[in-house]
Formats: sequence, structure tokens, C-alpha cells
Amino acid sequence: MLLPLFFLLLLNLHLSSSYSISFPDFQIIDVLQPLTVTGTLPDFNNTDESKYTLRLLHRDRFPSVSYRNHHHRLHARMRRDTDRVAAILRRISGKTVAAGSKYEVDDFGSDVVSGMDQGSGEYFVRIGVGSPPRDQYMVIDSGSDMVWVQCQPCKLCYKQSDPVFDPAKSGSYTGVSCGTVIRNVAMGCGHRNRGMFVGAAGLLGIGGGSMSFVGQLTGQTGGAFGYCLVSRGTDSTGSLVFGREALPVGASWVPLVRNPRAPSFYYVGLKGLGVGGVRIPLPDDVFDLTETGDGGVVMDTGTAVTRLPTAAYAAFRDGFKSQTANLPRASGVSIFDTCYDLSGFVSVRVPTVSFYFTEGPVLTLPARNFLMPVDDSGTYCFAFAASPTGLSIIGNIQQEGIQVSFDGANGFVGFGPNVC
Repeated sequence: MLLPLFFLLLLNLHLSSSYSISFPDFQIIDVLQPLTVTGTLPDFNNTDESKYTLRLLHRDRFPSVSYRNHHHRLHARMRRDTDRVAAILRRISGKTVAAGSKYEVDDFGSDVVSGMDQGSGEYFVRIGVGSPPRDQYMVIDSGSDMVWVQCQPCKLCYKQSDPVFDPAKSGSYTGVSCGTVIRNVAMGCGHRNRGMFVGAAGLLGIGGGSMSFVGQLTGQTGGAFGYCLVSRGTDSTGSLVFGREALPVGASWVPLVRNPRAPSFYYVGLKGLGVGGVRIPLPDDVFDLTETGDGGVVMDTGTAVTRLPTAAYAAFRDGFKSQTANLPRASGVSIFDTCYDLSGFVSVRVPTVSFYFTEGPVLTLPARNFLMPVDDSGTYCFAFAASPTGLSIIGNIQQEGIQVSFDGANGFVGFGPNVC
């Protein structure tokens, strides 16, 4: 069980550079670009106090994570992804938490379950916990309102990279009752936990509820934050920024849609899809959130591959296939049913794909965000999949390298204007 308590959190600070974002209707993809993952951790000591920023890294950067080859890595990631989507669907359907119940309170006080079972643990931050601060790796999750770490005495703990946090050695540790008014950052302290996210100490929930890390910092940040997810297979790090500086001038802003059944999740209004600058014919209501809380479109950091309702996915996929008919096809791999054998190519020209959002903004993705290598032999797959329900999920592969900003106070999410 989780016990609420107070800690002081020390944020690692640094500046990130940016430049203008623009992608054409067609793009050249480098087939021979190497698939490299170093398995080494970056230096987190480079800081600058001009804004509150945490550096993000993908789970594959951890030395404890090893795969025989890229094919093995992909299948492991897709298994996690399938579990993640199933967990989201259970939560929203009410099978875990009944519709109309006090979701955030129940979720905060629940048992800590395996992150692997729920497919969590794609992106990590390094954060100082307690006084004096003790650095810990924590998973970020935009679909959770929980903030917690493993704590001593640990009756049942999974292996983590850093020593398990000992609240007895923290000057800011204070046990609080469930009715206590939160003045700082309340965190859960887990003493009985089952197998969790690689080597992480716990979870940094950045969901839309009041108990999430973002919710508790509203007084200091105005509910504003943004992130840039690092591209897979690279040595670079991304960023998670808190405060008004996370809201750039020139971004394309889309209204957030609230689902009372699932207040932790960030829903957006999506009206259509495009391939190569051509909009795909789809029913007007295919992405709508119903009055009963079904359907809709969620943005999620923990899901890798974007899921779309079956009819929308089929039309979208067929539109892409029609514009890539010149490329040799390959058999489906894992959850992907549209793949290409590009082993004989140095580079290929492919159409880019676009999301058409409510009130006009169009987000066009670079080729690397939807045509991904699935082995070491030149097989590439269209990185979208059908959803088992009417719910759509915009996954982290499609968000990679794009500046994503949330204005919680005014209810908007922004894209760009920079890439990172």
C-alpha cells in the first residue's frame, strides 16, 4: 500500500535549444541509418536555473536493459505496449474504477502493481527526493496521478538502480493523514511492491488530476508543463519542463477535452487524418468522445504506437499503401500489418502523415515518427495499429522530437513550433 507523505523535490535544471518545425507532404527516409542504443546513462549534472527542467531518457538507455538484437527489442516493446493499452482500456471502461466514483483518491491509495503488467516505464527522469536530496530514477506517466517511490523498510521491493529511499534519513519526511491540506508535494512511499520499471525507484505521474505532480505544482507553475520525447535508438535526452516557459509563442494550440470517467488522461479533439497532404475520407464522429465517456482521443507518454478505431485505421493504412505502391512489401511483424522490405535501398521517398485537430491545427509527422525499422535487415513497418474499441491513443513514437506543451489553466495542448 502507499502511505502519503511530504518530500522536497530537487529538479535538475538546464536549457535546451530549438529551431523551426516544418515537414512537407513527402520526405526522404535514410534506410541505412544505424540502429544504435548505447546502454549508458547520461550526465545529469549540467544545470541552469533559468527554468524548471527534468531531462528525459528512454528505457533502452539503461545498462540493465539488454536485447539480443533490434528484432528482440521491438517485440519486447510491443508486448509492453499491448499491456499498456489493455490497462488504459480497463481504467476507462470502469472495470477497475467504476464510473462516477472518486477516481483520483482511489487511485492514489491503491496497491502498487507491476509496471510491466501495465506496460509502463518508457521514459525516465532523474529527480532528487528528500532533504538532503537523494537522486532517483522515476518513470513519467501522463495517464497517472500517482507520485511515489520505493521506501525502506522494504518488505517486498523490486530491484532498482539507486539505493532504496530511506525516509528516516530525510529531514523533510512527515507522515500525514488522508485529510491533510497539501502544502508541498505529497508522495506515496511504497513498502510492498512488485516488479517495476527496469531500474526506476517509482513513478512521477503527470496526469490531469489534482494529486499528480503537475496538479500539486499548480500554484507555482499555473498547471503548465511541456515535454520533448527523445527519439528511440539515439544517445540524446529529451526534456520535461514545468512552468509558463513551457508554453512557447507560435505553437499550434488544440483544446483539451475532459472525460469525467477518466480525469487523469489528456483528451484532444481530432477531426481527421491525412497522407501525403491528402485528407482521408472518414465519418465525422469517428474520433468523438461520447456523453457516456466512450471513444475520444488520448495523448499518452506510456503507449508507444498510436491506436485508431478499426474503420479509421483501415482507411488511413490503405491511403498510405496506395501512395507507397512502388515499395516492395514484407510480411507483418508483431502488431504491424503494413511492412516494407527496404533492404535493397539506400533511401526512399515516402508520404508524410497528418493529424487534423479541432479548430484547425494540422500536425504533420516526419517519416521517422511513423515508418520504423523492426529488424536489422531493412524491414520497416507503418507504426499505427487498430484499437480494440472506439478509443484512440496518440502514442509516444508519433510524439518523438516534437515540442508538446500543456496549458492546464486554460485547457489547451500545443504542438511546436520547435523540434527537439
